[in-house]
This record gives sequence, structure tokens and C-alpha cells, in this order.
Amino acid sequence: MKHRLIDADGPSTYIVVLETGDEVAASLSRFAEENKLAGTSFKAIGALSSAKVGWFDWQTKKYETAADFQEQLEVLSLIGDVALKDGKPVVHAHLIVGRKDGTAHGGHLLEARVRPTLEVVLTESAQPLHKTVDPKSGIALIQP
Repeated sequence: MKHRLIDADGPSTYIVVLETGDEVAASLSRFAEENKLAGTSFKAIGALSSAKVGWFDWQTKKYETAADFQEQLEVLSLIGDVALKDGKPVVHAHLIVGRKDGTAHGGHLLEARVRPTLEVVLTESAQPLHKTVDPKSGIALIQP
């Protein structure tokens, strides 16, 4: 993973470039922790060698695997945010991938491996975002 601060005049903006073999969720979480991100949005494009996406099951209150791809994929869209939960940055991301037949699939990012690159642009807001566990859903949600 390579990164650089590309704009510090307004909201801090970073470019993070993941490389072949990097695990997306773990890499973004590590970057967020190392850079003390607290109120960030991000977007990315690139390609993957595998991806697992999920959906939230309201009955079980857990993320279930919707699709597990073990093939070359285009990242059509990866969007998400970083907010603080119990004082630590937490990454939440959704992913849409394109397959070689032109079909697209997406969901909550569970895991993904980069091949050959993933270009991520992160923008940090001036105010931190905070997550707390919502009793109805059982998951941590950003509090406005």
C-alpha cells in the first residue's frame, strides 16, 4: 500500500494505492488507524482477484455472504466512510464489481483481494463522525 496526502488546504484528501495481494478492508482499516481518521468518506476504482460481498439479514442481525467471487473482477464502485466507534476508526464500505460477462454484483464489503491495483481517494471532514450501536438493528450506526 502506498499513500500520499494530496490536499491539506481544505479538508485533508489522501490518495491510497493498494497493490496486488492487498486485502482491501484490512488495508483501509490499517490506514484509517495509522492516520487517525475520524470522519472520512472514500471512493475507489481498480480491479480484484477475489471479492466477498454481503447483505444485512434483519432477522439474525448479522451480515450474511451474498456472493463470493474467485475470479478477476473490475471495481465499478467502492464507496464508504470511516467513523469512530469506542474511540477507534471503523470502515464501512459497499462494493460493486463487474464480471467478464458484463454482469455487475454488489453489496456490503466483507473482503476482497487487489489485482493489480485499487486507487482510493479519501476525504477527511473537519468534524469527526461517531457510531453507536442501534438497539433495533444491533449494528453501529453514525449518529448525526
